[in-house]
Amino acid sequence: MLFLETMIKTAQIPYTDQEAILEAFVAYPSEQRRPAVILCHAWGGRDAFICNKAEIVAGWEYVGFALDIYGKDVLGKSKEENAALKKPFIEDRSLLQRRLLKAFDLVSSLPYVDATRIAALGFGFGGISALDLARSGIPLRGAISVYGHFAPSPLSKKPIRAKILALHGYRDPIINSAELLAFEKEMDAARADWQLHIYGDAMHAFANPTANDMAAGIVYNSTSDRRAWTTIASFLKEVLS
Repeated sequence: MLFLETMIKTAQIPYTDQEAILEAFVAYPSEQRRPAVILCHAWGGRDAFICNKAEIVAGWEYVGFALDIYGKDVLGKSKEENAALKKPFIEDRSLLQRRLLKAFDLVSSLPYVDATRIAALGFGFGGISALDLARSGIPLRGAISVYGHFAPSPLSKKPIRAKILALHGYRDPIINSAELLAFEKEMDAARADWQLHIYGDAMHAFANPTANDMAAGIVYNSTSDRRAWTTIASFLKEVLS
């Protein structure tokens, strides 16, 4: 599929969750109804990185919808701020699920989205968000976690209807082997259609070109990034066709 840059339309879409004012970014090729991919941002918030990914997805002739978990214009400026923004949603997975389902409902209502063909793709904190959308039992076609967290949700278990793809760096120090094994057992017990790809020389944030913190194990890897996007494109073609 080609990236049709000149044809891409973009917009900011305001929405709310109780008192929270949120703003999504959407990119789409035309008004024709088509499948959608919900882009779930990392711990820093709905930033330029995730909006760029929405535009890439739109170039693949899907609707790219970058949701907003934290709130309009709320962006972390340091690792400490990012951790503080993420913390309430990791500690209260029901809050995270509610925020995710608000985005899913909004995407489903867009006139240029085929609501029967929606997938989710997330990075880091967005990875666990994409998985939690699948864990909620909604009719999601696929969920992709890229260097994401895997901790199972404490909420009541629902059938996982989405196909699952997890892309993980073998040298990622953020996700320990116990968490990864627990994810594998969870997916197996749920009888989900799941797959796990491990990139041997990759650390955390291997698909983010700005990641350059060797001490924290947060480092970009161009080879793994390229391989990951090839795999993502193939998976989306399978689940959204």
